[in-house]
Amino acid sequence: MRTTDRPAADTRRTLPLPALLALATAVFVTVLTETLPAGVLPAMSADLGVGESAAGQAVTVYAVGTAVTAVPLTAATAGWGRRRLLLTSMAGFAVANTVTALSGSYPLTMAARFVAGVAAGLAWALLAGYARRLAPPGLQGRAIAVAMAGAPLALSLGVPAGTFLGELLGWRVVFLLMTVTAVGVTGWIAVAVPEVPGRARGERTPVLGALAVPGVAPVLAVTLVFVLAHTVLYTYIAPFLDRRGLGGATGAVLLAFGVASLVSIWVTGAHIHRRLRALTLAATLLVAAAAALLGLAAGSTAAVYAAAVLWGLGWGGVPTLLQTAAGEAGGEQADAAQTMLVTLWNAAMAAGGVAGGLLLDRLGSGSFPWAVLLLLLPVLAVVLAARVHAFPARRPGTAS
Repeated sequence: MRTTDRPAADTRRTLPLPALLALATAVFVTVLTETLPAGVLPAMSADLGVGESAAGQAVTVYAVGTAVTAVPLTAATAGWGRRRLLLTSMAGFAVANTVTALSGSYPLTMAARFVAGVAAGLAWALLAGYARRLAPPGLQGRAIAVAMAGAPLALSLGVPAGTFLGELLGWRVVFLLMTVTAVGVTGWIAVAVPEVPGRARGERTPVLGALAVPGVAPVLAVTLVFVLAHTVLYTYIAPFLDRRGLGGATGAVLLAFGVASLVSIWVTGAHIHRRLRALTLAATLLVAAAAALLGLAAGSTAAVYAAAVLWGLGWGGVPTLLQTAAGEAGGEQADAAQTMLVTLWNAAMAAGGVAGGLLLDRLGSGSFPWAVLLLLLPVLAVVLAARVHAFPARRPGTAS
């Protein structure tokens, strides 16, 4: 019997909130570093002397850094203590954001973004599993929801605030503030988060072995396509709004999206233990409804804000839903499933940045909502079909 999987959690009946909130702040740093270019894209592109589609590749390069390094780095560091690995990741964010803030060179900026993506690969591969191992049985889904709450907070508060500060003080100042935040959360983690041992050599399993576990492949397929759909629109939301005469409202629209995301993460955390399947279906349909509204009534300011709310209500809980689905479907190979999810998540983000740039250049930003709708059709089909293992209609440990 393994004794390192949940030290201290089995004897506790409440969530270790100080530790989980520190993890949530680490998620905040990760997501805000990732998505901040979307809020400052026009200023960033002008300052670096490149077009908006080229500047948008700051998100793509970040995602590539995560996608190509998550699996090998996770395997290489499997024996490391989880806290040590997370502290290393936060240090990487501090360095990368500092270089991004100070660089006047487009290639150097992209290199720094790649390094930030590598740091994210380390963090994302361990955060959900770390939260699960700190929580008592029966509360692990809620522990993941608390840790993942940093994502909607980054979207609801971080990106709008970053957009506002970027307009007021310049986008470089915003990235320097991200460095300060990364340093602060490093200290918090060192003080508040207990160390959890890595896997012993005999406990490690090949990452790709998780694909053979029933339910894992459908979760990964949904992850790949759902994140691709979201990223196509989110990365280029500033030029999308600008073409509709709402360029000055980017921060406000993102705020509406983010506040709705907070509601979504709260609902997800409260009901995920019993209703993972229903919540995943609802998330897909809400994002599809938002895309349809943007496509049909993008000329209306009210419609844009309504779509942002629907989008946030759908998307906010998605990271928690998919992380939980992957962990539960993976069973004994949950860590391997989580690592593959992180890899595909960021591969989808990279593809979304490229695809969105191509759509912007060739078809215009009006094509984004229809591309999102088209991509969500297979997502809905897979979730509906995978009712036994990936998104079960009846989950173990719940009342029928």
